[in-house]
Amino acid sequence: MALPANFLEELRARLPIATVIGKTVKLTRSGRERKGCCPFHGEKTPSFYVYDDHYHCFGCGEHGDIITFVMKSTGAGFMEAVEDLAGQAGLEVPKPTPQAAEAQARRATLAEVLEAACKEYQLWLWGQEGRAALDYLRGRGLADDTIRRFQLGWSGEGRGQLAAALRGQTIKPDQLIEAGLMKQGERGPVDMFFSRVMFPIRDRRGMLISFGGRIMGDGQPKYVNGPETALFSKRRSLYGLNLAREAVRKGAPMIIAEGYMDVIALSQAGFAGAVAPLGTALTEEHLEEIWRLSPEPVVCFDGDAAGQRAALKTAEMALTQLTPEKSLKLLRLPPKDDPDSLIKRGGRVAFEAELAKAQPLSAVLFDMLKLGQDVSTPEGRARFWERLAAAANSIPNRVLSKEYFNLLKKQYNPNDKWGRTNPGRSQGAKNSQGRSPAPPSVTIPPRTPPDPEAVQLRRARLMLAILLAFPVMILKVEEMFSRVRLPPADEALREALHAFASTGKPLDTDSLLSHLRSLGMDQQVRALEALAKAELSLLREASLAEAEDAWWDFYESMDFSRSELQAQCDEAKAFYDANPTDRAALDRLTRYLHLLDRARSGAAGLEEI
Repeated sequence: MALPANFLEELRARLPIATVIGKTVKLTRSGRERKGCCPFHGEKTPSFYVYDDHYHCFGCGEHGDIITFVMKSTGAGFMEAVEDLAGQAGLEVPKPTPQAAEAQARRATLAEVLEAACKEYQLWLWGQEGRAALDYLRGRGLADDTIRRFQLGWSGEGRGQLAAALRGQTIKPDQLIEAGLMKQGERGPVDMFFSRVMFPIRDRRGMLISFGGRIMGDGQPKYVNGPETALFSKRRSLYGLNLAREAVRKGAPMIIAEGYMDVIALSQAGFAGAVAPLGTALTEEHLEEIWRLSPEPVVCFDGDAAGQRAALKTAEMALTQLTPEKSLKLLRLPPKDDPDSLIKRGGRVAFEAELAKAQPLSAVLFDMLKLGQDVSTPEGRARFWERLAAAANSIPNRVLSKEYFNLLKKQYNPNDKWGRTNPGRSQGAKNSQGRSPAPPSVTIPPRTPPDPEAVQLRRARLMLAILLAFPVMILKVEEMFSRVRLPPADEALREALHAFASTGKPLDTDSLLSHLRSLGMDQQVRALEALAKAELSLLREASLAEAEDAWWDFYESMDFSRSELQAQCDEAKAFYDANPTDRAALDRLTRYLHLLDRARSGAAGLEEI
């Protein structure tokens, strides 16, 4: 019995095909795609290409999606391949019930109903009754070829006109209601769309899932989108995605615009990689879909205040999903402009000039977050700093989060290397001779410089204390922590932690402490707990994420020698080269590169205590 199409779509979306294929085929970057030697026929020159949702070998012609690859490479049947992939994705395979089969058949029927309506809308647009709508579209600057390519139509005047037109195809009003084309009124079914230009909405594979309608003139609501149905979810759907996929694959920039007409105008002007959300703000699901096609799409919202607010909301939401491989660019258009109006006024060249000004998220985030903030008072500046810090901390990748934090800190206080105020540089009031008053004659004893050795050992002991409170971290950081020098009295404790973690027992604090007490280490444990409480305020109610942040902050400030860091970095790079699809290997390499760069620049040191 067939599986639900939405389950298979979710399975494909959760597992990047390059990650699955990369477990058995060594893949390297080739432009936007990856390539390797075909596993289905012997070859020495790579001709096997992996795209965002399928693979193709130009040598032997093998072609398919992620499920096909598992079937052909392992000899598994369809259900075996699906179950294997579902296990990797953390999904449960739906039971093949008659109800599931019925739901799948109903969705297929809804798609057929929508296609039938699409044909009627197009017929009406190009007929006598749609003359005014066609003139409107042409007046908006759309060529006839563009109107046909996007399958634009005209809804008619309503009053059951669509139901009457489709009655001959045995399509009933209740099917039109289920497809989102009609709704139940007080006196029976009524049309969802009437007197509107119609925009078909298709999913990434080109299946028709809903419509949007725009009124001609200045009436309200200007746009109406179809309701949520078994086929259509606004949170997951993007207008123009089916056409943008192929364009982006061929090298077109991925552009996120605000509406239907922006996407169509951009496509007509030669920017065919444009998409837009549908009556909702950009969602996490939208971004995941977009990042499957492009690692750094361009967010291009209108130049008005509402557009800039939408851009900021998108940026803040994107931060929670940012990685070294996935980011955004931001394009701020001139005030009162959108892509459609800009292209209409200046053509392709005008938009191309603006597109060249798109900036990485890191370059514009500070100014976006500062918009509307009152920084004229200490309280206002404190609130603004908290907002900056929260933005950086929302990035899940630890190394990238630290980079954003340092960048925002530098922009917040560019005159101070460490982001702290320096009262000694204050200009202050001047005396009657026009000179700054002399400082009071108070003798301040010189600060005793910290002992570098003691500082390093204190940091190491705090890292050990964190692992006592959060033993689930031990296996994650075991390799890195083995490079940290501890006081001789604590070496046995570190070995005991690693030995306990390797037993396979539950890594919870109570079990660990009970084990350590049985080894006679209770006094050492209490000393470390007191140290953590006094210097970290790190109690058990702290979150694991907070504990990991603290641990890595200490690790990054350890005084490793340049040669030692270089050796670690080389080792991490060799492992990543041998395992290019291993995300943990990439994170490890990125961290060592970050540490080595800090050591070269002199950023790591006692000032960060």
